Amino acid sequence: MTDHLDSRARSTSVRVALVRHGETDWNVEGRLQGSSDIPLNDIGRSQARTAAATLADDSWDTLVSSPLSRASETADIIGHVIGLTRSADHEDLMERRFGRAEGMTGYEAWAYWPDGDYPGAESHEALAERGRRRLDLLADENPGRSLVAVAHGGIIRAVLRSITGHPAPRIANAGVSIVVRDDDGWSVRTVNSVPVRHGRRLR
Repeated sequence: MTDHLDSRARSTSVRVALVRHGETDWNVEGRLQGSSDIPLNDIGRSQARTAAATLADDSWDTLVSSPLSRASETADIIGHVIGLTRSADHEDLMERRFGRAEGMTGYEAWAYWPDGDYPGAESHEALAERGRRRLDLLADENPGRSLVAVAHGGIIRAVLRSITGHPAPRIANAGVSIVVRDDDGWSVRTVNSVPVRHGRRLR
């Protein structure tokens, strides 16, 4: 009887692997990419294959992505290895929009706006809100399933912070972070494949 109940509980939980896209030339140059559609470089493609090998150790049901090419190509490389075709691109998974600072290096942007208040930029609150909205929708639409969602460092960090209430570390290119929703809500299990001890917001 207990095994049956445990199995039923597991069937309603949702697991999502949040994967940052692989490296781009703008990553190397330290530029704020935001909504700019910058492609992967060769190192980024290699990193995507490494992420795919990590994910291949487990079973996954669905693969989705941000529509920006650095994320969608990372997703397609992963899908080739784990046997999934990208089923949807979600604009809610796109990187934060940096407004007039987009395309600048971090140092250039700091020289103009040292407080980080970039004209026309998306707020951190709006970023976290749309990221959580998409995560919740994915969970609602895929009960009992395991998903891979390829996105961007800024939005992944915002989502992780919204779950734990604490700042998340930098997300590595092609880093894999696992979150789970069960009857108690969302929890963070790993960040950049490193296990997290306290990954749930305290009530």
